[in-house]
Amino acid sequence: MDSGSTTVPSIVVYVTVPNKEAGKKLAESIIQERLAACVNIVPGIESVYWWDGKVQTDSEELLIIKTRESLLEALTEHVKSNHEYEVPEVISLPITGGSAKYLEWIKSSTRD
Repeated sequence: MDSGSTTVPSIVVYVTVPNKEAGKKLAESIIQERLAACVNIVPGIESVYWWDGKVQTDSEELLIIKTRESLLEALTEHVKSNHEYEVPEVISLPITGGSAKYLEWIKSSTRD
């Protein structure tokens, strides 16, 4: 990004949660702390994964979190402190482009 840019390097972070209540509570706390500009809550996902030496299947919800790359560590710690899973999913993907106005909004809606 050029030096005159009004955006910051931004990411999308995926976090799975066990149910709607947990997802809403976590999403609201993330926004309240200004650790993200927006959290989408996607209901009705089914996760199939390896845990405790065998294949597990669970109904979950997915949080899609839009934030600054620089807030990933703080966001990860927040999720770990406020999540019931022993090993909560926190994975980030870079945002490599998109609407400049939306990316500016991510910057202005999050803490430095």
